[in-house]
Amino acid sequence: MKNVKTESGSDNNRSGDVGKRFFSLIFAPFKPQTIDRMQQHTIHIAGGVARNPLVRLSNPITLDFLDGEHIAIAGPNGAGKSLLVDLLTGKYPLRDGTLAYDFRPSATQTAYDNIRYIAFRDTYGSADANYYYQQRWNAHDQEDAPLVRDLLGEVKDESLRQQLFELFRIEPMLGKKVILLSSGELRKFQLTKTLLTAPRVLIMDNPFIGLDAATRELLYTVLEKLAQLASLQIVLVLSMLDDIPSFITHVVPVDNKTVGEKMPRAAYLQAFREQDALRAEADAASLGELQQRIAGLPYENTNFTSDEVVRLNKVSIRYGDRTILKELDWTVMRGQKWALSGENGAGKSTLLSLVCADNPQSYACDIRLFGRKRGTGESIWEIKKHIGYVSPEMHRAYLKNLPAIEIVASGLHDSIGLYKRPYAGQMAVCEWWMDIFGVAHLKDKPFLQLSSGEQRLALLARAFVKDPELLILDEPLHGLDTYNRRRVRKIIEAFCCRRDKTMIMVTHYENELPETITHRLCLTRNR
Repeated sequence: MKNVKTESGSDNNRSGDVGKRFFSLIFAPFKPQTIDRMQQHTIHIAGGVARNPLVRLSNPITLDFLDGEHIAIAGPNGAGKSLLVDLLTGKYPLRDGTLAYDFRPSATQTAYDNIRYIAFRDTYGSADANYYYQQRWNAHDQEDAPLVRDLLGEVKDESLRQQLFELFRIEPMLGKKVILLSSGELRKFQLTKTLLTAPRVLIMDNPFIGLDAATRELLYTVLEKLAQLASLQIVLVLSMLDDIPSFITHVVPVDNKTVGEKMPRAAYLQAFREQDALRAEADAASLGELQQRIAGLPYENTNFTSDEVVRLNKVSIRYGDRTILKELDWTVMRGQKWALSGENGAGKSTLLSLVCADNPQSYACDIRLFGRKRGTGESIWEIKKHIGYVSPEMHRAYLKNLPAIEIVASGLHDSIGLYKRPYAGQMAVCEWWMDIFGVAHLKDKPFLQLSSGEQRLALLARAFVKDPELLILDEPLHGLDTYNRRRVRKIIEAFCCRRDKTMIMVTHYENELPETITHRLCLTRNR
């Protein structure tokens, strides 16, 4: 990789032109609605401009959410969707304009009492600040973690509690430490906890990601029923622009820090589908060039001593009286590309933690990685230098506010944060991979100031930066917009076509899997 050169944003700019045309077509035809002043405005902002310039949108915001409407705030990664939500919920004080609420029939009129917002980093609630990446796998660090039942709080509506507990299978989770829940189980828990508070306005950031197909269907059914309640308004913040649930009545498009006019759902989807078809056609050539760049990478660090990359022999993992994996046999050979599937809580992330040497129980199991048995003298770092990894757990734990390129560079030495300064050639490689993932222009921006989707793209670049022999991708397209899902899928396909590259990929969406998949493993929950 020493001879790799940085080519900043070459194909991203071309494909971006079509995206700009899409949003210009959406923004232009719909004039501000004539508002019936007798109608209740749950949220009304007029000429709103944030006082802090760092969180300011491009133009003053004038927007009405009317009682009875259910809204989707939709836009690509980094568009400004979360900034808009933070403005509407009063998180950022206004320099100009007014923000007013009418939460009738609620007894109080404060945003604090009436609006609930579930964002990506809220999964652990107040425990997030103390969470670190491997904590879930280290039993001695779980003692102070609260139980699920203790975090659910007081229940106002017993019938709603029973319905949610049954639909999301919360009962078996009640005695678990919250730190031990899978990514999907955490989403179910947080949604249940929030819905039990009976909010007047419920705002959810990409609520369907991280959930298996059955649970997505359950959540959709629950939200559809809740949308029929006169006292609840649902607002979804969505990056998957082609997936607007049918109970949504209106869409507010956001792009490039610009907020468009609220428009009917059907009109938005028609405009999106027409323009996305054009963009997919325009993207074909640029994504082909992207794949050629990856195919042309030099080969280095190919230090395989065995054709076996992973071998698990009757591996069982238990936490207390809970069995996560039971006598699992699994062999991954060099060059194979595996799709790992299973319902939420089936043990997918636990299995990957064994392969990545993050789980201490791996020492007590019969596991061979790259031909060597765990616990025979190799260090964790000797294992990790062959592996590129990204997962929801890693994303959630990555709270380092370093420049984005330093986050990418931390993948060279598998650290959370950058503790060893790369040399100039390595930094060029980091910037090259950021360009491949379309985020080279963000290299100097602090990581925590990036949108969730932009963070995921940076962490993907981090996983690829050392040209790993084994690529482990746990929901890699999690939270990405329609274009970036298409782009990242093509990147994965191109990387997997290179000689002797091995991959294990987890996703709950069949259409996200690259065409290079050769093998499948489906885990079932041990009940």
